[in-house]
Amino acid sequence: MKTHKVLITAFDPFGGESINPALEAVMQLPDMLEDIQIIKLELPTVYVKSADILLKAIEAEQPDIVISVGQAGGSANISVERVAINIDDAHAADNEGVVHEDVPIAPGGPAAYFSTLPIKAIVAALREAGIPVAVSGSAGTFVCNHIMYTALHYAACRQPALRAGFVHIPYLPRQVAGKVGVASMSVGTVLEALKIIVCRSIL
Repeated sequence: MKTHKVLITAFDPFGGESINPALEAVMQLPDMLEDIQIIKLELPTVYVKSADILLKAIEAEQPDIVISVGQAGGSANISVERVAINIDDAHAADNEGVVHEDVPIAPGGPAAYFSTLPIKAIVAALREAGIPVAVSGSAGTFVCNHIMYTALHYAACRQPALRAGFVHIPYLPRQVAGKVGVASMSVGTVLEALKIIVCRSIL
């Protein structure tokens, strides 16, 4: 039986938060899930540095699939991203204080890439498991989008068989304690969702 390899990434805390729910959940994934080897990678919430670390890991590990996970504070559901666009444009600074406004990720590269994960099949599998989920039409213009575009651009230029995509997850309950009306999702539910996403991404 062929062993598949999935590289799954998550960012460190940012925006004044003491934790990042993506990192909390990703690091609890097993090293093996059925016949899938899972390589877990923490990325800094820093534009260029995160991309450099990701690309070095892809080169070293040669995964079949790259799934990146990020925090979408305020969301009530898992968001499976459809599109990454070739621009950094956020008023917020990254974790090294860098602000990018209207900065191309890959000068001369395509305006956008679609996720190469089976996003509709992933959504269907999560809904069947009773987990709130939706397809999202925008990964934003911050570091999450930067990483999604970087992985897809690398695959398009260097490894066409490599599939990649991005998933946003809500806050964890302890992040919203004292915040009225802000949605959250338990780490157990997020972890279950990530396992389903990993398994369903293997075509």
